[in-house]
Amino acid sequence: MSRHQKDPLRPLTAAERKELTRLSRSPSAPAAEVDRARALLAIADGASYTAAADLVGRGHNETISAWVSRFNREGLAAVRPHHGGGPRLRYGVHEQQRILAEWARAPQREQDGTATWSLSLLQKALRQAPDGLPRVSRFTIARILHEAGLSWQKSRTWCETGAALRRRQDGLVRVSDPCQANRRIDPLSELKI
Repeated sequence: MSRHQKDPLRPLTAAERKELTRLSRSPSAPAAEVDRARALLAIADGASYTAAADLVGRGHNETISAWVSRFNREGLAAVRPHHGGGPRLRYGVHEQQRILAEWARAPQREQDGTATWSLSLLQKALRQAPDGLPRVSRFTIARILHEAGLSWQKSRTWCETGAALRRRQDGLVRVSDPCQANRRIDPLSELKI
């Protein structure tokens, strides 16, 4: 038997119940959001905090109590988890725009030493620029590019390994290395974001 709840779940609106039901059945939503939706629906249907905790695999009903209190204050926004700890992000909108602007700039062969960007070369250019970011990491650059819907791999030029076009007297001829014939390399496997 659970203790008396200090902050019982308020009645759900029809729209909240519909959204929580949709989210609780979603196969693609983050697991934390699905668990919170399932627990809140169970409590709304009369289950105890302990039963709701067992339903979503939580050991204590204090977690469920915190979810209910937050839902009472914030509504459906409470289903999404907050920042999970660790240091706060040190790069704001201005710094993110600076990274995106550097990525959009075509590299200069003499200055940057490349014709296409890699994360390491982009990091080096940002660290050396007078208005750059002297401590930016490759992970931060990759995260910001990913959040902006960009990927540095898409802008790189790749060629098939072990095959080349050669100019001969008869014209262009495709030359293949027999050792590389059965080997396929995925260029996108170089960096997993």
